[in-house]
Amino acid sequence: MKTLLTTLHAKYVHSSLALPYLAGACADLPGLDFRILEMTVNEQQDQLLSRLYAAQADIVLFSCYIWNTELTLKLASDLKQLAPGTRIVLGGPEVSFGAFEMMMRNGAVDCIVRGEGEESCRELLQALQAGAPLAEIAGITYREGEEVVANPERGAIAGLDSIASPFAAGLVDLTKPLVYYETSRGCPFSCAFCMSSIDSGVRSFSMERIRRDLQLLMAAGAQTVKLADRTFNFDAARANRIWRFILDENRASKFHFEIAAELLTEENLALLAEVPAGMFCFEIGVQSGGQETLESVARKSSLDKLFANVRRLKETTRVTVHLDLVAGLPGESLDGFLASLQDLFALAPDHIQVEPLKVMKGTPMRGIARKEHYAYAEAAPYKVLHTPWLGYLEIRRIEGISRLLDLVYNSGRFAASLDELAASAPLSEVFADAAEYFELREVAANLSLPVLFQTLWCFAGSRLEGEALERLRDALSFDLCLTGYPGGNAPDFFAPTAEKVERSAPADLPTAAPGERLRYYRRRFARDYRKKPCAEQATELTFIYRSSPGKGLQVEVL
Repeated sequence: MKTLLTTLHAKYVHSSLALPYLAGACADLPGLDFRILEMTVNEQQDQLLSRLYAAQADIVLFSCYIWNTELTLKLASDLKQLAPGTRIVLGGPEVSFGAFEMMMRNGAVDCIVRGEGEESCRELLQALQAGAPLAEIAGITYREGEEVVANPERGAIAGLDSIASPFAAGLVDLTKPLVYYETSRGCPFSCAFCMSSIDSGVRSFSMERIRRDLQLLMAAGAQTVKLADRTFNFDAARANRIWRFILDENRASKFHFEIAAELLTEENLALLAEVPAGMFCFEIGVQSGGQETLESVARKSSLDKLFANVRRLKETTRVTVHLDLVAGLPGESLDGFLASLQDLFALAPDHIQVEPLKVMKGTPMRGIARKEHYAYAEAAPYKVLHTPWLGYLEIRRIEGISRLLDLVYNSGRFAASLDELAASAPLSEVFADAAEYFELREVAANLSLPVLFQTLWCFAGSRLEGEALERLRDALSFDLCLTGYPGGNAPDFFAPTAEKVERSAPADLPTAAPGERLRYYRRRFARDYRKKPCAEQATELTFIYRSSPGKGLQVEVL
């Protein structure tokens, strides 16, 4: 029986952890021919359908999430038209709730696996292979003639080590830029807006299993390993043992962890001080700077402890720090959101992510939304439209702030300019005003770099004047020089004070390596931006631009 396990990723770099888990759980079943097919939502629908049809599978199992379910259902319907005998099975967090209604609306779907799928899928495939009834399989909703039947829930898998390792079985593509891995399931928190609030407690794989899997990943040279654990450091001592193992064994892999900063201990921070730059990235969900707002969604977090530990991470370690906010939580107005954002700017993280609230199926947030009269999209990703504290246009403005954070703050290209803008007003206010400025002028999100620099200069001219504007011009010019050789049509702010490149190379110019192109540009600035804070002294700087095949552009400042 040919069985196809498939999903649609948001981007090519993403990879599936669920499909290899399911394949590993069913690999020893006799008479089953398994294949994993990973695609993306960015491919043409006809191409996706053609790939599914070409598999000629007897059973197709789709892994469903908020970003792919709508397209998955379209493909399932078309595939059923082409191959009526193919059984269509859905699974994943997006279909685990409201499964009965989904099957009533989508006649092409034969079965939905709810919750953890390893045991349910194994029993389902065994039954289908043998032509046996499905009535005794817990955790599934299935079609029986004209009726849709929902079997009882299946309990969570108690001993996670009983799940076969997809890495040991060679079922995971480790050549992808991003590989997902988990050491635990569940979360110690019960935040109303999160799918993890549905689970109770945390289950962990054994340290022996974790070490074996991590050794395989690191030995294979996985580029970035993203831990799917909802709160990796729920057990501080356990986290330290895993971090120590990685530090001792790692060659060149990078690791991304979701952690609760308030749970970090002195022992954690001491060990993290040993981590080389670029090896670890911590994603920390602050969600809101309002303690009452957090309490309203059952988020048990000490903001004082969280902020203090983030400062420690920034001051004493080289861990990359990524902080998250959720806009639209109960009690938080636009002013409250901007205050939360300013709290994050004060911590100087490497990355700030802002997302409007998603009122997801199965979460307690749905009940809160009904009680508080929220409006949110009925289709995935169920994004909030307005709340009693935030209007639709204010949410649109926050989305504009989010885009500008990616373009300006998170890109790292505007460090000197942001320091100057922060001297004139709180950065949260600057980004809010910039979002409105970009929106009113219908500036596209996918700006070229020169246009982005020029638009920021025009925005600065709308709020600064005199010496403050000239300081911004100088800083913006320095940031522009760091992005690449400033040839061609320079932005308006750059040209008036630019000095011509010397015809003869400076004496201290480095030599080019074989196959490398080397260019230089010399310019005088009113301040020395190589220091932070910048030194208030006129400085002449030489920018060295090196480029070679496969290495991209490298910039040095002399």
